[in-house]
Amino acid sequence: MRGVNRVMLIGNLGKDPEVQTLEGNIAVAKFPLATTETFKDRSGKLISQTEWHTVVLWRGLAELAQKYLHKSSLVYIEGRLRTRSWEDKEGNRKFATEVVGDNLIMLDKRADSGNAASSGDINLEGMGGQDTSSMGDPSENLPF
Repeated sequence: MRGVNRVMLIGNLGKDPEVQTLEGNIAVAKFPLATTETFKDRSGKLISQTEWHTVVLWRGLAELAQKYLHKSSLVYIEGRLRTRSWEDKEGNRKFATEVVGDNLIMLDKRADSGNAASSGDINLEGMGGQDTSSMGDPSENLPF
């Protein structure tokens, strides 16, 4: 039986995306995303719990994040969990679990200035995944 590794998040960016360009002109963006759940405890008091997620976007999605997203942007991210490990300077093993996004929908309200980057105008499903060996030329997959 095959497993399922799917993550769907709606939250706000904790800071502007950090974008790097790797060898081969491949863009990768990384940013923290906050998701908050609110519930009432037994006494009726409203409790909020915020979780922080590290989101990684590749190629076309990374470029869109750089162009349109900023701290506090509200977004829907769909992707998969990926855990990586490395050794620090002292030789200690470190781990990081990240959400590798392959679908991004911007949920901010449309600005009066006619900002094209709001209200989900850009949705590039499949453009952000790291494994694009079966996609061919990435520029052929752009919807515009």
